[in-house]
Amino acid sequence: MKKIALLNLLIIPFLIFSAQAQETAVKTYEKGSKVAEFKSADQHGRAYTYKKGTRYLMITFDMSTGKKANKVLHEKGAAYLPGKKAVYVANIYGMPGIGRRFALPKMKKYAHPIILADAKGLLDPFPTQKGKVTVLALNTRGVVTAISYWEPKSQKIEDILK
Repeated sequence: MKKIALLNLLIIPFLIFSAQAQETAVKTYEKGSKVAEFKSADQHGRAYTYKKGTRYLMITFDMSTGKKANKVLHEKGAAYLPGKKAVYVANIYGMPGIGRRFALPKMKKYAHPIILADAKGLLDPFPTQKGKVTVLALNTRGVVTAISYWEPKSQKIEDILK
């Protein structure tokens, strides 16, 4: 009996801790998830707040993929993404200072808006595939209706943003 009581004393705190850890873990967005509001700034330092009504959220997680996406989007012009109600977000969190010195001025030359993800954990809920741009299609309430992955070098953007 004493062994069972001792075992309960050891197991119950572990189970409570495990349940709390699961509750605080970041859930990855999936079809049916509502995208949470977030704030950031674009490449020109203008404040940005994600709001319902955005049709597509496009996210790059690495510099190589970002460069490819920026090339395609720049060629489409400044009005392309807003015309599609699309927002392009580039991960710059963790970019070293020397890298920022070169990357940020280059980003200012692009015609399209680039929202800079520069906060720890901001992109944690977004699904990712190596070497691809994550594209979340959203309804008017900000709920994910589809998730796709765009490979800018081999796929047309028009096939993704319909």
